[in-house]
Amino acid sequence: LDMSSVTLSVMTEHFAAALDIFAEVIKNPAFPEAEFIRLQNQQLARIRREKSNPNQTASRVFPKLVYGPGHAYGAPLTGSGTEEAVSGLSRADLATFHERWIRPNNATLIVVGDIVMDDLLLQLERAFSDWAAAEVPTKKIDAVEHRETSDIYLIDRPGAQQSLIRVGHVAPPKNYDSEIALQAMNTVLGGSFSSRMNMNLREDKHWSYGARTQLIDARGPRLFFVNAPVQTDKTKESMQEIYRELVGMRSDRPITPDELGKAKDLRTLTLPGRWETNSAVMQDLVQMLRFDLPADFYDDYVSRVRFLDVTDVVSTAQTVIQTQRLIWVIVGDRAVIENGIRELALGEVHYLDVDGNRVQ
Repeated sequence: LDMSSVTLSVMTEHFAAALDIFAEVIKNPAFPEAEFIRLQNQQLARIRREKSNPNQTASRVFPKLVYGPGHAYGAPLTGSGTEEAVSGLSRADLATFHERWIRPNNATLIVVGDIVMDDLLLQLERAFSDWAAAEVPTKKIDAVEHRETSDIYLIDRPGAQQSLIRVGHVAPPKNYDSEIALQAMNTVLGGSFSSRMNMNLREDKHWSYGARTQLIDARGPRLFFVNAPVQTDKTKESMQEIYRELVGMRSDRPITPDELGKAKDLRTLTLPGRWETNSAVMQDLVQMLRFDLPADFYDDYVSRVRFLDVTDVVSTAQTVIQTQRLIWVIVGDRAVIENGIRELALGEVHYLDVDGNRVQ
């Protein structure tokens, strides 16, 4: 959503030689025509495959419904794009994109390994000194307002044995002031196997193999949603239970001290093993860069999680979860599930094709 990257992993003894190749890829990519056509065809095939998969269909359609047309985050969440966009690409478009965006004044280099800064700077100067800076466009990430009411979008999949339910809305960016409380809320609601949502639909009701909530990390307004594949004949009931869990978290069934304690353990006791590899350290450094987190972010992370209390999470849940402004996407057998969905009266029902276009 927010950045592109070129990554090199190499034995320390070969770093200098590998850096030359790394720099050449970044500065002077060839974009061979035959390779472009091969990858273009692969991506088109991937898009067609995604449209045959209910979960990926929802991932393709949901962002456009949340963000609206033209927003930088409104593209399919699968990352594959649309058939129209990919079909219309040429090799020249790739070269133009590279020329416009891939510049040293728009880049940050992160290195993890057995090397000291003085030696690294000498190597970088040798490899990148001829890489020219240039004016770079600004990516516009508009704010997104919640809808005034809830809406239900039904994508027909005749004969389906399951319905895929995805419901949610826009949420604050990753660098949200109450991010730690939001993560604790998400963990309890649907972010772990023992979460409320999964225990309800999978372990108690046996209507689903797994129900989860997700927060898609982003610099700008991000997606918060529930994702649940359920039995076709339990679509109505599952939607009812999902809605009940969302309402409960923000009102009549707020997070308990015991649930919060387990969420704190899950988010802190795994930290000692978090940075055992170079790539793991790299990943967190990239995240800190991407979301403009302070350099000492992890220094007091454990204490900030441990000092979290129930009132913090309750307040965050009431702010973030908007149960009267939900966007529902249901992929399933319309002939079987539509009447039950309408009986719930959770929002106006609309019909979409697999591309997210309105149909009758």
